[in-house]
Amino acid sequence: MMTDAKTLAYINMYAVLGTLENLCELDKEASELVKTKKPVSVGLEVKGGPSATLTFSNGRCRMEQGTANCDVLLPFSSCEKFNGLIDGTVTPIPSKGFSKIGFLLKKFTPLTDILSKYLQATEEDLKDDKFFEISTKLMFYVITVALSQIGNNDEIGKFSASLIPDGIIDVSIKDCVAATIQVKDSHMITIKEKPEAFRSQMQFCDIRTARALFDGKINAIASIGEGKVEMHGLINMIDNVNRILDRVALYLA
Repeated sequence: MMTDAKTLAYINMYAVLGTLENLCELDKEASELVKTKKPVSVGLEVKGGPSATLTFSNGRCRMEQGTANCDVLLPFSSCEKFNGLIDGTVTPIPSKGFSKIGFLLKKFTPLTDILSKYLQATEEDLKDDKFFEISTKLMFYVITVALSQIGNNDEIGKFSASLIPDGIIDVSIKDCVAATIQVKDSHMITIKEKPEAFRSQMQFCDIRTARALFDGKINAIASIGEGKVEMHGLINMIDNVNRILDRVALYLA
């Protein structure tokens, strides 16, 4: 089994669409796009899969689990259908909030287009330093959130997660961006901020090294040997996180 649709749906919901939160913080065009007079919330509900609500207010975006209080509801009959939204092959029809269709077409869709441009950047795009920085930060958030979704949902990922001792792992790019991976009873949660304390740490020495690793242009083992990736603390934690990271590359390919 290489990948499965349900795990991919969780990744697409929380890692990919969840990164709209960060996009609105990092990109001025994205923030301007969702400066609305009143907050608008878009719920996405997947049968047999994840559900979440994205709330847009004052140029910012916030994601919360569940769809109880959304203005617009986009239902998906299966994980495969929801994954089709992300790869552009499925156009959802709202079951609630038809009056907000304009927001979906003129704000939400263009916003996801901006995100796609950053996450599927061309070599030409990446020559611009500002674009490179935002693109890499967004990729970092996608990868670290995907890590937990795979650890919780993918069969191979769950096995690796079951071997991780309870505690906090700091995953970071030095002087740039950080995330907390919290493990408790084999369940993983990613928090998009640096932990105050941690049991283990995996740190990329700089943003260029991190990007080269994300793009598969340099070897992870060699980078550790060269000191470009530092690991501290309980190595058993890092070792199993790295096994899950191998699965992340498969799902995000």
